[in-house]
Amino acid sequence: MKTWIHKTLAFTAVSALIISGCSAKTTTETSASAAPTAQANQESGKKLKVVTTFYPMYEFSKQIAGEHAEVIGLVPTGVEPHDWEPSAKDMAQLKEADVFVYNGIVEGWVPKALESAANSKRVVVEASKAVELMEGLHEEDEHGHGKEEKEHKDEHEEEGLDPHVWLDPVLAQKEVAAIQAALVQADPAHKDAYTKNADAYIAKLKELDDLFRSGLKDVKRKDFITQHAAFAYLAKQYGLTQVPISGLSPEAEPAPDKMAEVIKFAKEKTVKTIFFETLVDPKIASTIAKEIGAKTEVLNPLEGLTDEEKKNNLDYIGVMKKNLEALKKGLNE
Repeated sequence: MKTWIHKTLAFTAVSALIISGCSAKTTTETSASAAPTAQANQESGKKLKVVTTFYPMYEFSKQIAGEHAEVIGLVPTGVEPHDWEPSAKDMAQLKEADVFVYNGIVEGWVPKALESAANSKRVVVEASKAVELMEGLHEEDEHGHGKEEKEHKDEHEEEGLDPHVWLDPVLAQKEVAAIQAALVQADPAHKDAYTKNADAYIAKLKELDDLFRSGLKDVKRKDFITQHAAFAYLAKQYGLTQVPISGLSPEAEPAPDKMAEVIKFAKEKTVKTIFFETLVDPKIASTIAKEIGAKTEVLNPLEGLTDEEKKNNLDYIGVMKKNLEALKKGLNE
């Protein structure tokens, strides 16, 4: 994992490359200045420009925006977003955005980026802001990376909080509502369209919630082992218990005693499936599975789609349904 010093130097270098002529003075972004942006866009025939961070924020925004906005996702397909940092091109996109959507916590680079790419007319929404966040599990790996991260954590990052609210279909509805409000704020002329689109997508999320609730109600076991601690909100919503091998960072390797603890738990509970994810090397999950004679299956934290998932036209709803089927199978063994 990158060290804090490396991240700081890299971000400083990117910031220095932003747009020449960008004022050094930081301007506070206010709702009062949003409407003129939308009006100017309409007069010029340009669509509202919505810039988002990683996949769930992109998908939620796209569903709400419909035909009335251009929605851009900064984190590329197949890239794990926890350690991603914006390039000079990404910073230029951010500066030009009418609306900027991010989840919160995952994107530690956001506060400095907003300051560097200042835009007084931009509407910014932290989609998880209205959600009561849970304390997350931070594991210190065998190299001490967890401790180092804690000591050098960015002053703007809320320490110890779990960001993975989008994996709970109920909490995802709150994120959709927050994004809808931001689009309406920036472009009140299309309020009815944004509201209609958001309501339609929330209805799909409610159907997804019903599927999870009925599908997981009578499973044989309630605990499941995951490679990284991304599923606490989902587990809490449906009466399950997540047993993570690693903490909130998907790239951190757990300490040997943590590995031994999980292996002991798996043997005692006769666990037959260890879940891993698509964008991170599954070697840790595979090691434990081999040790206990279990198999591995994908439980996707939806931090980004793979090329294969895009090729198969999978989206948030489709991947979550696959997650449900994987959980049902694993919890009924």
